[in-house]
Amino acid sequence: MYINTGYLNHSYLDFKDKRRPLIVGSCGTYRLSGDPKMPTYRPKGRQDYQIIYIASGLGHFHFDKAENETIVPAGNMVLYRPKELQKYEYYGADKTEVYWIHFTGSDVKNLLRKYGFKDNRRVFPVGSSLEYEHIFKQIILELQRCQDDYEEMLALLLTRLLIVFKRELSREHILKNEYLDREMDYAVSYFNENYNKDISIEQYAESRGMSVSWFIRNFKKYTGMTPMQFIVSRRINNAQLLLEQTNYSINEIAKVVGYDNQLYFSRLFRKQKGFSPSQYRKRGAHTV
Repeated sequence: MYINTGYLNHSYLDFKDKRRPLIVGSCGTYRLSGDPKMPTYRPKGRQDYQIIYIASGLGHFHFDKAENETIVPAGNMVLYRPKELQKYEYYGADKTEVYWIHFTGSDVKNLLRKYGFKDNRRVFPVGSSLEYEHIFKQIILELQRCQDDYEEMLALLLTRLLIVFKRELSREHILKNEYLDREMDYAVSYFNENYNKDISIEQYAESRGMSVSWFIRNFKKYTGMTPMQFIVSRRINNAQLLLEQTNYSINEIAKVVGYDNQLYFSRLFRKQKGFSPSQYRKRGAHTV
């Protein structure tokens, strides 16, 4: 095991201090290789805030209840707030390397919110970066050397760390939005091209690597309709056009837009347009 730590005023006690906006209390790193296990258990938490960055391997965290377990892989950051249960383990078999920092201050809540750390979340996907490790090592060194104005330097370094975390969180959010927009655009195009075929929403979602519930929920956010509502809308709108511009029979139009059962088609058309297909056609001819 490798350990390197630094403590404000060389004190190992956690503390709450609101005399300044941001105060770093301690910082360190652990790297496990052969050791079987390194556990931490604080039933009542701490007075300060803590960030744990998983640089490699895995962290085993128990949020809210000791019996719960959330496995957090490398590239994620865990945030503990004051008085929250802290129970977590690192295992040598996972070859885990973590960096941690404790901090307090009068403006911590606002700073965390400002830099994208939502109140209801504990784990944040910040990715892997040597810049994070470089900043953590600088903070450890400042705590060990205690040079002039080092407390101000500590606050600046932690602020810098929060900013680079925020940039990665923002980039992750943008990438997720781009992925979502791309998938929903593709789905709309696919349904427009194949609306008159027998489409299984479940099979479509599976073919794109999405869960059915996730796809339906996000498609509705994107279009205002569920996928099936969207398909039915395309069918009925195109049937309306055929009723207006062709002499096809009702049965022929039903088949063109994807319905083998004329009665079922007529019921859907009436539900959507307020008239049966034959009534709609007569109404259109009368108004013309």
